This record gives sequence, C-alpha cells and structure tokens, in this order.
Amino acid sequence: MSDTPTKTLVPADDLRAFSAALLEKGGLSAEHARTTADVFVWAAQRGVDSHGTARVPAYLDLLAKGVANADPHLTVESTAPAAAVLDADRAPGPVALTAAADEAVRRARDTGIASVGVRRTVHTGAIGYYVSRIAEQGLVGIGFVAGMPNMGYTGVQGAAVATSPLAIAVPAREHAPLLLDMATATIALGKIRQAKASGTPLPEGAAATADGTPTTDPEQAVMPLPLGGAKGSGMSLAFELLTSVLVGAPIFASFHTGDRAHRQNALLIALDPAAFGDPTAFLAAVDDTLTTLKSLPPAEGAAGVFYPGERSAAKAAERGEKGIPVAPKVWRELTERAYMWGSMGRCHEA
Repeated sequence: MSDTPTKTLVPADDLRAFSAALLEKGGLSAEHARTTADVFVWAAQRGVDSHGTARVPAYLDLLAKGVANADPHLTVESTAPAAAVLDADRAPGPVALTAAADEAVRRARDTGIASVGVRRTVHTGAIGYYVSRIAEQGLVGIGFVAGMPNMGYTGVQGAAVATSPLAIAVPAREHAPLLLDMATATIALGKIRQAKASGTPLPEGAAATADGTPTTDPEQAVMPLPLGGAKGSGMSLAFELLTSVLVGAPIFASFHTGDRAHRQNALLIALDPAAFGDPTAFLAAVDDTLTTLKSLPPAEGAAGVFYPGERSAAKAAERGEKGIPVAPKVWRELTERAYMWGSMGRCHEA
C-alpha cells in the first residue's frame, strides 16, 4: 500500500471559480480575478503545474505585500498604428498580458502585424497562454518576457540575467495549434527546489552554485545555467533589450546597480496571415506541415513524433474531461486560505 499522499482531482470550471474567489478575496476585482485564474487553470490543465494553481498563494502574497497592485490603472500609449506600450501599473501579469494580447490582435486586424510592449507588471505566468489567445483568433502570436536576474551568463560569476521565456503559437485548421513555450534556462528553478527536496542529483550542466560553478548537487545549486551556454544567455540579454529597454523600463542595468524591486516586462506580437496571403491556404499548409512531421519514422525507442504543444493540448483535453489533479501541498494551501475566508469549491479525491 502506497504512503504517497493522494492528489485532489478538481473539475476545471470548479478550480477556476475557486481560484478566482480566492484572488478576489485577496483584493483583485472580480474581472481581474477571473482573468488571473484563467491563466493558472489553463497552465494546470496542460500539465504545466509549476505555473498552475500552485501560483495562487504566491500571487496572494504579492498582493498582500503590495508588490502587485490590486487596483491597477492600465494605460495604453501609442504613436503608431501597429505599436503600443501598455503601462501595467504593477498589475498581476495575467491581467496586463491578457489586455496586451487583445490589443495586439485588434491592431493587427488593421495593420497586418502589431506589437504591444508591457511595462511594469509582476510575474507574467505561463506566456504560452497569451500567444495561444492570439492564435485562437486565427493570428500568429509571439511573446517575450524579461525579469529579475536569476540565471548565470556565460563568463560571468553569479546570477546575471533572467530565465526569460519565449513563446510562439501558430494556428492550424485540423491540428491543435503549434505552441512553443520555452525558457532560456536549461532547467527551471522549481526543478532545482524539487531535486533538493528529494535529494536527487541534477543533470550535468543544468545548475550552478552562487559563484557560477556548475554542480549536480541540489544542496549547492542556487541558479540554473543558460540553455546552450552562450546561446541561452545571449537570448536572455536580447529579450531584455526587446522588452524592458524598448519600453523605457530597464531591469538588467538597474538590478546590477542596486535596484532589486520585483518587476517584469514583456513584448507581444500578433501577425495576421491575411496580410501575407490567403489565410485559409495558410492554415491548410500548417496542417500539411504538421501531418508531414508526424508521418516521419520515429527514432528507435521514441514514443512517437510530436510537434510543440501537441502533447500538452492532449493533456488539456484529458484533464478537461477527468479533472485537474492538484498536489497535496498546493491543495492544503488553497483550502487553508479558503477556510480563512469562508470560500470553498467542490472537489473529490483522485
């Protein structure tokens, strides 16, 4: 008989409503709470548990400490039809980037391609959500995020750049959209914490000590190393220029001169296939490309041939039917907050 704690299985709609209720109790408006919960549950449903409902307590803490603004005044500045800057006023990332994604789609409908920079937000969550939101409208979505330095840079001692992510979503006609969502780090910070808790050695070249020395010892590891060495660190630095510096809110330079206040910036881009040719033919060609890929012979031992986002889309469908498993520690944190505020959702044991 297993002593492993049982995960709690919660229907997606219930988990969304439960998370939104907690976030509203934490100070967000009902609309902003629903938006934020949507992003968390989207990630949890696709199996990205590190950015799922496990983030709710952390966001409640950000709101309680005033790091995130519970009542932000979002403003959009623009001097060109195809470009804008959204000042988030320290709104939670899901609130700011959802608004930016919708603004990018609206502008791209008129201009063919549009970009919206996001200035002064806090923790953006899974950026795959925002580019997927763009793809749902039949457009191609591209996103970059820059944040606080927490990753090594090739040739530098200690943390120098952020684990800045990149996401691209391309709509298809029959297939699930292609969704590439990746960080510039070899390993996530959460994976380092998990290895430390379990005492499991880390992969070679994945993490480093405080002075930047590579290590496989989770007790000594404090930061991830960049993906592909100089390639990953170079990408992170480029994303800082394309987001933070572009919108006049630099993080990298100010961090290394003493400003450690938490913040993030982003850039979302929407491309309308209709501006490049026949959008119907584009979707058909995307399907043909993905079908061709999947028809290639799999390598020995491979479970199959998959394109980015395919397996997470299948998991989302499965969890949409069966419910989303929530880890015991996360469920305990959520229910403790709920009992404190008198707000519980429906659930049953997996």
